[in-house]
Amino acid sequence: MKKIVTMGEIMLRLSTPGHQRFVQAESFDVIYGGGEANVAVSLANYGLDPYFVSKLPDNPIGQSAINHLRKFGVNTDYVARGGERVGIYYLETGASMRASTVVYDRAHSSISEAVLEDFDFDAIFKDAEWFHFTGITPALGENGAKITEAALKAAKRHNVTVSVDLNYRKKLWTPEQAQKVMTGLMQYVDVCIGNEEDAEKVLGFKPGDSDVTKGELEIDAYKDIFKRMKETFGFKYVVTTLRESHSASDNGWSALIYNGEEFYQSKKYEIRIVDRVGGGDSFAGGLIYGLATSDDFKHALEFAVGASALKHTIFGDANLVTVAEVEALIQGDASGRVQR
Repeated sequence: MKKIVTMGEIMLRLSTPGHQRFVQAESFDVIYGGGEANVAVSLANYGLDPYFVSKLPDNPIGQSAINHLRKFGVNTDYVARGGERVGIYYLETGASMRASTVVYDRAHSSISEAVLEDFDFDAIFKDAEWFHFTGITPALGENGAKITEAALKAAKRHNVTVSVDLNYRKKLWTPEQAQKVMTGLMQYVDVCIGNEEDAEKVLGFKPGDSDVTKGELEIDAYKDIFKRMKETFGFKYVVTTLRESHSASDNGWSALIYNGEEFYQSKKYEIRIVDRVGGGDSFAGGLIYGLATSDDFKHALEFAVGASALKHTIFGDANLVTVAEVEALIQGDASGRVQR
């Protein structure tokens, strides 16, 4: 099996039942998730061999997060133990014209205070084929940025393909901070994933006049910034999801990829959302699977879009679908009929 390494923070998610507001809720649903951890779960479901790198406290809550990953087949041998706490985020799920809301409580989490000595990156990347990280880990602070850079240098020493999901989080840092750190890391990246906000806030590329709040996407504007991003950083592939946000409940969903010679836009799905959190992570997981197992980048993109469309119908952070289910969807079976 192909060894894939992801690195980042896994958090405790406390979400209001149904579509309740925070002020209504008298209990919370408990889930564990985080960008890179969600990608690892997807890859395990597709039959690859994902390893998750992080740091968690040596207490029952930290162990619960590890158990969550293990039950889906993610290898946790490289999770360091120590520190004080697991980061938490609270989720209020929106509906119709009311947007979802996230409140973070992640200061001083174990991974944000991890140090280089917690990880042996040469051992971690031995025999690995792919490394995936996001812009969230460097945003956790100076330590997170240093650890990410060390991991990227080790990945390149071991000839590992590297992908990034830019994942700008305005509650963690400013565009100026993001660009100062992230542009320096792009020299190690082969596959860059990011939406219109990520491209602008993290790398400074503004995609023209697209306005996703009105359901409008100017594809030519994306093509322009893709070319500039590839010329600037030398990416092998530049990829974006194209989310048309009609409401918190209904989105159009497709994607665009550029390999330096050709642009390819995927099929579009109109999705009724059960849980949007993790949609981008499921896309990244599907794209990694597609590119790691095939030379057909167009099929890889279709697989990623189909996988993430299905994720929007699943409660929780992680995508829990199989390769067969994704292939059935992208080959045209979107009926939703009961499978007997």
